[in-house]
Formats: sequence, C-alpha cells, structure tokens
Amino acid sequence: MAPTTNCSHHMVNNGGLVEVQQHPQKALPHCAHLLDPAVFRQQGHQVVELIADYYGRMGEYPVHPDVTPGFLRRQLPESAPFHPEPDAFAAAMKDVRDLILPGMTHWQSPRHFAHFPASGSTVGALGEALAAGINSVPFTWAASPAATELETVVVDWLGKALHLPDRLLFCGGGGGTLLGTSCEAILCALVAARDRKLAEVGSRRAGDLVVYCSDQTHFAFRKAAHVAGIPRDNCRALPTCRDDMFALSPAQLQTAMQADVDAGLVPLFLCATVGTTQTTAVDPIRDLCAVAAARGVWVHVDAAYAGSALLCPEFRHVVDGAEAVDSFSMNAHKWLLANTDCCALWVTRPAMLVAALGTEQEYILKDAAAEGHDVVDYKDWSVTLTRRFRALKLWLVLRCYGIEGLRAHIRAHVRMAALFESMVKLDPRFEVVTTRQFALVCFRLRAPKKLGLSGEKKANEINRRLLEEVNAAASGPYMSSANVGGIYMLRCAVGSTLTEERHVRDAWKVVQERATSLLRKMEITYNVNVAASTY
Repeated sequence: MAPTTNCSHHMVNNGGLVEVQQHPQKALPHCAHLLDPAVFRQQGHQVVELIADYYGRMGEYPVHPDVTPGFLRRQLPESAPFHPEPDAFAAAMKDVRDLILPGMTHWQSPRHFAHFPASGSTVGALGEALAAGINSVPFTWAASPAATELETVVVDWLGKALHLPDRLLFCGGGGGTLLGTSCEAILCALVAARDRKLAEVGSRRAGDLVVYCSDQTHFAFRKAAHVAGIPRDNCRALPTCRDDMFALSPAQLQTAMQADVDAGLVPLFLCATVGTTQTTAVDPIRDLCAVAAARGVWVHVDAAYAGSALLCPEFRHVVDGAEAVDSFSMNAHKWLLANTDCCALWVTRPAMLVAALGTEQEYILKDAAAEGHDVVDYKDWSVTLTRRFRALKLWLVLRCYGIEGLRAHIRAHVRMAALFESMVKLDPRFEVVTTRQFALVCFRLRAPKKLGLSGEKKANEINRRLLEEVNAAASGPYMSSANVGGIYMLRCAVGSTLTEERHVRDAWKVVQERATSLLRKMEITYNVNVAASTY
C-alpha cells in the first residue's frame, strides 16, 4: 500500500525556510487511498456480491414497489455526513439492500412486461464497471486515441450486423457514434438538418421550418424539435389509423408538405419510426423517403426498440428503403444486452454534424500525432463535450455473446411474445388489438354486451380497471397500457433478460384470473341494478 499522507497542510516560516506541518487530529480521508488497489478490491467484491445476490433474488421482489412519495427521504438523514462513519462503504451497501432495492421498480425482473426492455447482462454490467474504472473522457482523438478508435470500429461492427446501408458506415463514407439516448440522437440529426437548410434559405427563415412525424412518434421527437428552436406550431404530428397498423401514411405526408409549401413554409425534417412505443408500428421508409426527397427533407429513422431485431434476417424487411435515409438511430441498451445507456447514431454525411455541432479546437486539445490525419473528434458529433467511454461496453458485449448469441436472445423473446399472443387469442373474452410484429402484444378485454356494456368508452373503462387489478398482484406481472385511436389496450412487452416461458404463462394466468373476478363483480352489479329497476 502507498504511504499515508495527510491532505490537510499548514505552511510555517522557520528562519526563511517554509515547512509543511501536518495535523493528523484534523485529518481528512487519505488522498492516496482514493484509488488504492487493495481498497478497491475489497469494496469491489462487496459490490459484485451485492449485484450477484440481487440477480439471484430478483424473483422475490415485487416488480413495482408499493410505496408513496417521500418514503425514502423519511428513512435517510437530512444532510450528508460531515465525517465518514466507521466502515462507511459496508454500511452504505446495507442501505442499498435494505432501503433502496425494496423501493425500486425492478427493470430486470422476469415479470416486468410494462416497458420495452432495459436489457442487462453480466458482460454489459462489467463493461460499465471497466469504463468507469478507467474513467477516460474521449471527447477528441488526442484525449483518448484508443477510446475514439474503438468507437469508430464498434459502430461499424454493429451497423454491419444490423445490415445497415454502407453509406451510413465509416467504411462507406458515413459514420456513427454512441450517445446516451434516442432523444440526443434525434436532436443532433435535427440540428444538422436545420443548419443545412438555413444555409440554403437564409437564417431569417428559421421560424418557417416545419418538421413531420406521426401521432405515434415518441414524444422525444417533439422535445428535440423544441430544443432545436422549431416553433411548436410547426411540428406536424400526422394522424394514423388502425387499418394501416398505425403507420405513417406517405400520402398524408405529401399532402401536409404541399400545404406547408403553399403557405410559404419550409419542410425540414421527417422522423420515421420502426417500432413505435405504443404498438410497434413500422412506418414505410421507402415510400416516405420518396416523398421527402422531392422537398429536400432530411429523413431520420428512430428504431430505438426494434432496431436490435435487425440482427435477425427475418426482420430486415422492416427497413426496406433505408439506403435513402440521412440518419438512423437505435438503442443497444434496450434489447442488445448493453446496459443503460448506449444509443447508436449513424449519419450519411458526418460533415453535416460537425458543421452544426463542432467547436473551434483550443490549443490544449491539439496533438501533434493527429496533425495531417483525418481523425474523429467526437465532441463535434454531439451536444455534449464530456462523454463516456460507451464503446468499451458494447465491444465487450459483441465479442462475448457474438451475433448468433444476440440473435438467440431476441428470438427467444419473440417466441415468448408469440406464445402470449396465442393464449390471448384462445380466450374469446379477449382480443389482440394490433398484429404483433416483434415482442410486444397489445390486447384488451372485450366489453360483455350481455351486461349492457357497449361502445369504446365502456370497453376502455373496463380495461383500465383490469390493468389496475393485474398490477396490484403482489407477485406480478407488471404491465402498461396504450391509448391509440381512442382504443385503450394493455401492453405486454417481453424483453427482460431473465424472463422465461413460465413467467409468460404465469402472467397470462394472472390476467385471466383478474378478468374473471372483474367480470363477476360487474355481473353482480348489473343483476342488482336490473332487479332494482323491475321492483
């Protein structure tokens, strides 16, 4: 171990000599111990043991905690400790076990079906730990050459695995980067498109720029448009319908763009989606690109959830026409075991990103080794300057699981979702609302007409009550809802790393039992009301 030194010093003049006197009685934590290998090993073992126990006991936790706001604040001190308590790290780990974990929504639970997955893996978690331990800040090539170059390698690896067009990859003249979220990716692409368009039409027309999406596009797009300075009234969320599986209509897009041009406005940007949040709708990329191209509109594809499925050949048709898009993003942390956060963004013209987001490189950031070389400085590809070494985690996941391993992971969830869908279809009390495309099943309980219930309003109320009953089950499952086209439906999203077929069967059993109980209560109420009206 390194010799102990005190962080607190006092300067004393002694006959012209300046001495440093230490005051152990006022000692602060030893500086040399803050990165002490022996201490790290000891504390690291505690963390790994805690996480391993957490994975092993995941089934014991309710998926969603039964707590009220302020529950944790009431159990913790009002202020941070002034001095560390004895064996503070072990005490803090005990609080994680006893106070924090019981109050968490357990996204890794095998009974979590409410949201698209935040898929985790041991390799992903250890990759996060490795990147955190190295603690690099790769905002320029010079700031961390290996980190920057690994990122350029790994985004091409992933892009090739997803069978993206070559023009989106470094090897084809495009390029990619790893960001935190899809919201960041959309914002970066939108700012690049904005600046390119204003260079054509003049900066004074910034208020005339119009962006387009469907009413199923994630709200992250509208948020990004607002941050990018697009007037709220200039964000066109075009309506979709059930007959088209809630996909964006090219004909409606054409009509909307023409109306805006006739009004003197400037079409700027289209956000198409592959796998919408509510129902996993897939927008027809090829036809939408044809409409956008006539107006010089930048086309971005948001495939945050479903992009991972492109690893499997049977799903690649959903991005037919992607060779005409300007940018593409997906979240490897959703379904590719990369642990949060890890969003990949590819663009056909990286120079557009750099022109919009680049900074003048200060002298301190320059490096003689980079002079004369076309290096990537990722600070010019995103909103932030400081950035994380995400490439290390994704590189480890791709190396350790391989493309076939990741395909098997995705296909297992798709099979389990197909199983759930088949069980729903076998119960005449229920209906599948939208055709399943990936691993999400949207379903609902039919309103029984024999109880005098008809119409969407009544059906929606029944399904709201059913979801409340399902999520109230102590052992799970935990599901969510969507309201699309006035239809309220339950969402069962299969995607947790730990989910097995038995969890899916158990989830459906709970849904059936709660539906039976709910319908029985409604029948009793109906009979009482009928009897009262005839008395």
